[in-house]
Amino acid sequence: MLAGVPVHLVQRGNNRSPCFVADEDRSFYLFHLGRALGRLGCELHAYCLMTNHVHLLVTPRGAESCALLMKHLGQLHSQYFNKLYKRTGSLWEGRFRSCLVQSERYLLTCYRYIELNPVRAGLVAHPGDYRWSSYGENAVGSPAGLIKPHAEYLRLGLNAEERRQAYAELFGSYADAELIDALRSATNGGYAFGDDQFRAAMTRALGRRVERGRPGRPSRGTENGESQEELLLPSLENVVCP
Repeated sequence: MLAGVPVHLVQRGNNRSPCFVADEDRSFYLFHLGRALGRLGCELHAYCLMTNHVHLLVTPRGAESCALLMKHLGQLHSQYFNKLYKRTGSLWEGRFRSCLVQSERYLLTCYRYIELNPVRAGLVAHPGDYRWSSYGENAVGSPAGLIKPHAEYLRLGLNAEERRQAYAELFGSYADAELIDALRSATNGGYAFGDDQFRAAMTRALGRRVERGRPGRPSRGTENGESQEELLLPSLENVVCP
């Protein structure tokens, strides 16, 4: 991860089994998320807790901030959940998946994608009807106290009321399907979500490819036993399968 660059994080339950059964489980997760953010160097912009997975949009202050946050939350919630529901074994499906997110329209697309999860799943008709996402803070101003507005969000208006209104209006139009597919692909593959210039900048900063490779003859680096997939994917220290 790169300090100061927003990251979309997804973590799912093992074998896609529930990681939240009751409201108390979600409250526990959000309580400890709120406590850990500042201490582990992350700013939270959007989130959604579904039955069997979690979406977070954060900006880390350090290269290891996201990994530390997800490790802390994963271990803490696993201990809580296993003890409460008298189960054993891993609660989460491996490591979390992630992608770097460019500002401008890419970041706001990620905001919407996260908060529309309950609508796409058929749980509610409108994101405002779902209690366990950041939509209430970002669009209504509900005082949960977890969210730190990103600069891109702040550009939506001159004051808090204007910003919330402009943000809510974003949900009245359909998202670009191609952009949504690109976000899913970037998160699943550990790539960067942004334009060509952004991906090139992230490649230089990280020293590795951050976009899906093109079909064709393997690059020279694969001649030494590295697969093309190993060259394209980030270190698995920071990744889970959604």
